[in-house]
Amino acid sequence: MRRLPLIGWAVLGLLSFGGERTGYELKKWADSSLRFFYWSPAISQIYAELRRLEELGYATSRRSGPEEPRATRRYTLTEAGSEALAAWADGADDPGAPVLKHPLVLRVRLGHLAAPGTLRALVERHLARTRAERTEEWRFPRIALDWSERRYLAELELAEAMPADLDRLAGTRTACGHSYGLGASCPTARGDGTD
Repeated sequence: MRRLPLIGWAVLGLLSFGGERTGYELKKWADSSLRFFYWSPAISQIYAELRRLEELGYATSRRSGPEEPRATRRYTLTEAGSEALAAWADGADDPGAPVLKHPLVLRVRLGHLAAPGTLRALVERHLARTRAERTEEWRFPRIALDWSERRYLAELELAEAMPADLDRLAGTRTACGHSYGLGASCPTARGDGTD
């Protein structure tokens, strides 16, 4: 079995549910499933992995015929790809530590550089989007679905607590006397913002 980056296994996994898929269809599927518990790769990354999988013999592709208004390439999992994916999924090697990339939390972490109203608006927009995304029609395996729902509920709980956290900071001052908000860090000779 060849070594692949995790994104390669993720794309191969999407192909494992049967049928032919375009890169665009795989991207849409990743956006509605993978992103809830792993990450949704960019369309360019999906196409790069599809080319790699085809070179390795793990996937095949065919171009659409002239009867279709737009030329597309559809990908299918091969027997070798199915065997490699099953061996990887059943492998006992350590999958590594989970990685969370949360753009909103990064912005809040840097909240001393932002106006409190801006942070609050970002959190409220995130909260509205998170509530709207909840659906009963997720179609990935049950364990991943259960995990995703628990992660979603935890995300909702954390996001709901953030406005109160920001309110608690409003009107407070840093150790060097700046008000909370824009420019609140304390410059030092070292330039690291600590006293």
